[in-house]
Order: sequence, then structure tokens, then C-alpha cells
Amino acid sequence: MDLVERWVALAGEATRHIGEGLAARYAEPHRRHHDLAHLTTVLDLVDELAAHAADPDVVRLAAWFHDAVYDPERADNEARSGRLAARMLADTDLAPERVAEVVRLVELTETHAPDDTDRDGQVLCDADLAILGADPERYAAYTAAVREEYAFVPEEIFRAGRAEILRGLLDLPSLFHTPEARARFEDAARRNLATELLLLNA
Repeated sequence: MDLVERWVALAGEATRHIGEGLAARYAEPHRRHHDLAHLTTVLDLVDELAAHAADPDVVRLAAWFHDAVYDPERADNEARSGRLAARMLADTDLAPERVAEVVRLVELTETHAPDDTDRDGQVLCDADLAILGADPERYAAYTAAVREEYAFVPEEIFRAGRAEILRGLLDLPSLFHTPEARARFEDAARRNLATELLLLNA
């Protein structure tokens, strides 16, 4: 299904313009990882993990907005994406409390640290980070794409910053929160992160 049609199936024909606008954002030329392919992957994984969610459709809406604003030179992309979601969804028939939940979930992707009882947050965060548990070739392509997005950062500074992120991830008791994602991705993700850190420090 075409991505915009996928949005329409979720949010209704009257909101087609929102889906078209979001698809255009993910197609921006400066994106290398946070692009249409990433959006599709996250949406697919939300579908696969939907049984764990309390409100799967709210998670799907949040997935659409989670990287809607993406400027690698700024540190407030999640907050800006959340504000965009609030503004665009205000013109729909979605109940205000569900709009607020979409915004909360989008903002949660800044930390990827949902509470133990936050089933919707767990699904979105696991879907967003599943790339960490990809096969080695795909993981290497992901790291190369991230480096391209941060091409403006000098190599030494990038390596140091990336290594700090990787160490922080490896120090977490678990990278994934849903039982399904933990079983599928946890071990591979830790191997990928450890290998990348080794290469960065070489």
C-alpha cells in the first residue's frame, strides 16, 4: 500500500493532505536514515507489535509524526515534531486526549525510556530502535547513513559523540521493552553496538 494511502486508511480521507505533507517531510533530501524507508519500517513494526499496545492506532499516528521534523543541526527535533502533531491533528476529529497522547509519544522518542506500564510508549520506542538489531550489513548501512546526516560534524568530534551514545545504550539493562522485540532484537543489537564501538575506538 502506498504510504499516503496507508495514512488515509488510518486517519480518514479528509486528512489525506496531512499524510501527503508528512510523506513530503520524510522525503527531504538531507535525510539519509530518518527517511521514508525508516518511516515504513517503524510503521510495519508497530503493526507487528500492536498486540502489546493499549491503543495501536495512537501509536501508529505517533510513528508518522515521530521524525516529522528532522534537522541534524538541532537538538529539539522531537519537541518540534510533537508541536507539529498537535497543530496538524487539531484540525481533525481525533479526540483532544488522543492528540495529547500522540504528542507525548512523539516526545518520548527523545529518550526512548518509557515507563514499565507505558505499553504504547514501549511499542513506539521498540519499533524506532529496531534498526539496532538488524543484520550486520543493514546495521552498517544505517551507521553510514547516520554519518552522512552528520557530515557537518568533524570526524573526531563525531566519533567521540557517537561512542558516548553507544556506551550509554550498552549500559542499559535492556534496549527493548516489549517481550517480542526483546526476543527478536536485543542480542543482535548488543553485538552491533559493541562492534561499532570497537571500530570507533580503533
